[in-house]
Amino acid sequence: MRVRKLAFAALAVTAALSLTACQDDETGTAQGAPTAAASTAAPTASTGTSPNGGPASSGPGKAGTPPTAAPAGSGTAGKTAKCRTADLTITAADRTITGDTDNTVVVELKNHSGKDCTLSGYAGVDLKTTAGSLSARRSGEPVVTAVVSPGKSSYFGISYPANKTGGTGLRITGLVVTPPDETQPVTLPWPGAGSLPAMDTDGSPVKIGPMGSAGQGQ
Repeated sequence: MRVRKLAFAALAVTAALSLTACQDDETGTAQGAPTAAASTAAPTASTGTSPNGGPASSGPGKAGTPPTAAPAGSGTAGKTAKCRTADLTITAADRTITGDTDNTVVVELKNHSGKDCTLSGYAGVDLKTTAGSLSARRSGEPVVTAVVSPGKSSYFGISYPANKTGGTGLRITGLVVTPPDETQPVTLPWPGAGSLPAMDTDGSPVKIGPMGSAGQGQ
């Protein structure tokens, strides 16, 4: 009987040791699992942060790099300058067509500057008369901008009523032309009819068109 009791005791001790070993194995596995998860997540946490705590550089040409600002004033490069009075040879000629209601003088502005320039809008026109200066009024036609090459011209017309009253009317002694957007005028001989009909109403009977509204033969 004593031998059997010793055998049972030995079996009990062996079983207890085996159970303890199994529990240790399970505990070791559970404790090791978080280490694997942390190592998997580590690369994600390391992106986007520099050693000094700020955002990591995304490198040249990648998203996050600010674009280079365009040079100031680059949008105005190559713009053609306006024609100045000193760039132009200005002449006037009678272009009245028989049968027309009004008489016509055509003014030519020729570019002699050696470079392109632009003319746009209405010139200033004044007729010198025996009663003083008479300013022309604008026709109201649409305005266009023209680039005038060296040696080329732009034209506009001056229309005025013919003096059919039989009297002396208002005698014209000269023509003053100021190119568009300029303040320096040019005085020319008047090439048209010698007088305007006497005016008994306010306002000017002389009318001008914009630059480009008349041609060389008009």
